[in-house]
Amino acid sequence: MKKVLVLGGSRYFGRGVVERLRDAGLDVTVVNRGSTPAPSGVAHLIADRDDESGLKAALGSRSFDVVLDQVCYTPVQADIARRVIHAGRYVMTSTIAVYDRIRTHTPMAESLVSRSPVDFELPWHDEDFLEAHYGDGKRQAEAVFEAGDVPFASVRVAHVLGGDDFTGRLRHYVERLDAGEAVAIHAAPRPSTFIHEREIADFLALATRADFTGPINAGSHGELSAVGLAAAITAEPRFRIVERDASPYSFDRYAVLDTTRATDLGFSFSTTTDWLGEAVEEIRKAA
Repeated sequence: MKKVLVLGGSRYFGRGVVERLRDAGLDVTVVNRGSTPAPSGVAHLIADRDDESGLKAALGSRSFDVVLDQVCYTPVQADIARRVIHAGRYVMTSTIAVYDRIRTHTPMAESLVSRSPVDFELPWHDEDFLEAHYGDGKRQAEAVFEAGDVPFASVRVAHVLGGDDFTGRLRHYVERLDAGEAVAIHAAPRPSTFIHEREIADFLALATRADFTGPINAGSHGELSAVGLAAAITAEPRFRIVERDASPYSFDRYAVLDTTRATDLGFSFSTTTDWLGEAVEEIRKAA
């Protein structure tokens, strides 16, 4: 039985991944800080991944066939994990934000991001700095793992929508538009790629069980802009044009993922319009 370690995986689509791996018959161990219990039927270790000695003590002599790292945001965290965790393969949940420096008018393939220089001395522990440098933190974390000797894959995830989204970004649209209020957008909001929480859980479970390496994009088919998102919520959306502080998912650059690699490996993504209305209703029901 394949042994899998999941770092994080206590909420949102991460919990769904753990449940899928468990149901597929894998021997799953979850490591988190203990604020949320792991799903039933999996082992649960409590440790803070930023505490190298604490993580090492929690893992002991355990080794794993594969690690799925759901909560790696900085090169420092990646370096700790690379030193402490014994694994045959490492999979990191990355993000579409690694392409935030790319300016293009065509879908973004994985090869557009080259290996980032790594700077461990930046204030990665500072939450404001980390939020402002989210894409760079993920790029540098990928680079740390890529430089190691363990086979490594990074799943660059599109913007995730669904009723369990704790970020409140889709709720921002639903609540304002349902109340007849305007959402703030750029003068010409550009499209991006989205994916439903269930679909990304499916893909990450597949990626964990597979053997490919390197970066791979994951997102539903179909471009979607802030205008299109609003139109899925109400027939007569209201907008307020701004130069700064636009609503979530209003982008001033084209940011669509090319998912050819994932489909070539056999994963069939849905189309955004297949599930967008359902995601909106999930938010309304959760209110």
